[in-house]
Amino acid sequence: MKAQQTNQIIVNITTSPYPTMSTTSYEHSGNTHLLFFFFFFEFARESTIISHAPVGSFSQPFLFCSLAKLQLLRISLSSPSFPPCLSLFLSHTHSDTHTLIPEILSLFHFLFSATHNFLPFFIIKMVQAKPPFPSKLLLLSLLVSILAIFDNGVQCFQGKKVLSMHKFQWKQGSNSSTCLSQETRWENGATILEMKHKDSCSGKILDWNKKLQKHLIMDDFQLRSLQSRMKSILSGRNIDDSVDTPIPLTSGIRLQTLNYIVTVELGGRKMTVIVDTGSDLSWVQCQPCKRCYNQQDPVFNPSTSPSYRTVLCSSPSCQSLQSATGNLGVCGSNPPTCNYVVNYGDGSYTRGELGTELLDLGNRTAVNNFIFGCGRNNQGLFGGASGLVGLGRSSLSLISQTSAMFGGVFSYCLPITETEASGSLVMGGNSSVYKNTTPISYTRMIPNPQLPFYFLNLTGITVGSVAVQAPSFGKDGMMIDSGTVITRLPPSIYQALKDEFVKQFSGFPSAPAFMILDTCFNFSGYQEVEIPNIKMHFEGNAELNVDVTGVFYFVKTDASQVCLAIASLSYENEVGIIGNYQQKNQRVIYDTKGSMLGFAAEACTFD
Repeated sequence: MKAQQTNQIIVNITTSPYPTMSTTSYEHSGNTHLLFFFFFFEFARESTIISHAPVGSFSQPFLFCSLAKLQLLRISLSSPSFPPCLSLFLSHTHSDTHTLIPEILSLFHFLFSATHNFLPFFIIKMVQAKPPFPSKLLLLSLLVSILAIFDNGVQCFQGKKVLSMHKFQWKQGSNSSTCLSQETRWENGATILEMKHKDSCSGKILDWNKKLQKHLIMDDFQLRSLQSRMKSILSGRNIDDSVDTPIPLTSGIRLQTLNYIVTVELGGRKMTVIVDTGSDLSWVQCQPCKRCYNQQDPVFNPSTSPSYRTVLCSSPSCQSLQSATGNLGVCGSNPPTCNYVVNYGDGSYTRGELGTELLDLGNRTAVNNFIFGCGRNNQGLFGGASGLVGLGRSSLSLISQTSAMFGGVFSYCLPITETEASGSLVMGGNSSVYKNTTPISYTRMIPNPQLPFYFLNLTGITVGSVAVQAPSFGKDGMMIDSGTVITRLPPSIYQALKDEFVKQFSGFPSAPAFMILDTCFNFSGYQEVEIPNIKMHFEGNAELNVDVTGVFYFVKTDASQVCLAIASLSYENEVGIIGNYQQKNQRVIYDTKGSMLGFAAEACTFD
């Protein structure tokens, strides 16, 4: 009987972006040995990966695979600071080297199904080759390499993303002290407005740590004020009637917070305004000003506009103010104008009269008799913006006033927090203008005719590939808001999310908690960090896959204090909020008439 040959295949797989790497030597027995080296070159997408500093050698295998039995045994790496390194040992006994080809195909299939976003380059080396190296195997490896390039490569594990530290180098820069006009274009029946961060025109930042602290202080005002506003509307009383109730923050405007601006024309004059889904009443500063904060654009003067009209106290619009602002309209005298008051949690406010004016969103999009607040007495640091445009659900919002034109549909894509980055606000429901990279998944908006906010049913959260277990999922609606920064979850859901995240992200040095953010790490010295993917699930199988830039909040510019950008509510019965930090690089579609909201991944640009 002819003795059978024993062939061993040893496969080293690494996610190192370097073209060369030293490999551990192996001792083999048998007549024929094939040694595969898989050198993974990063896929050229800046938004996914950048280079990684070497941190040492890895000898402990991460995963063993027996092709004969297709059994996998996971063993954790001793160092979590480097993308996982795979070492596979495959053993088979046969008499013909060519019969290895089907098993090599199985191996490749396993690798490609388990990984993505890296380009593999295969180098095959024959050791003690007896019989001669099969040409079919070489051609097969070359073919697989080419196919992998066309398939956009592979990444080391599903459920993980790589965060590049350079994403946050914008914090070291200085911002412009002026708000340059944002662009607008008309495309396929939709009006597209360029969006930027309000910080892009807030002037040079001298102390980033102090600024970020103010972000969270004002974000906490936003949360408590939104909760207060909801209670006051449901109870039917003015927010100002009770001294025990916090001053309402009815929009996303806060001192130096991360809000977004667009440029519109009001009465033929360009205005840079903040957009906010948590607000309904739009307003700008008006002359004559009893008190006005500094803004870049000239203050609107209604007396010089032939199309401006005041709104009377008896009009239905005046009666809608409580739903829009939490406060009833106040009747003026001679003439009986409708006066409004909006107070903000940081002490800012706007007071004035309701009026109507021609609003031009640009390129074929004019709104006649647009109802807005003409603010004569305004106080606060609004980043040089002229005012605000509300995208809420009440009858006074921009969305409701343009429903005949756009069908009650709008969407936005919020760019990552870089001063020069631009996103887009799309008025209209033509999805052909979107640049989403994943299919749109829709969920039902939870109806509440008394509250002009957008509520969704959060049914679950996954961290990596693990579903977070919490009893509060699906019980109460979650509000989605473009003005709130940090996502807030009921305590039971947050604790379960935190525990699972820390479990999968162990090994990095911890850092002190930062205000409402209690899960912090020290990333100083790292150029990139591999982090578990966080995905929010909603009724109807809709998903919000949080972008890699929306997982951590960088407290220190040197990355020595980086915190999970999700926080807990104080009580289980409070309404959770999905903040704008977790909405970055997402196309978020609001269909107010169909009561549906959609999510899709998109690299936000205005081009």
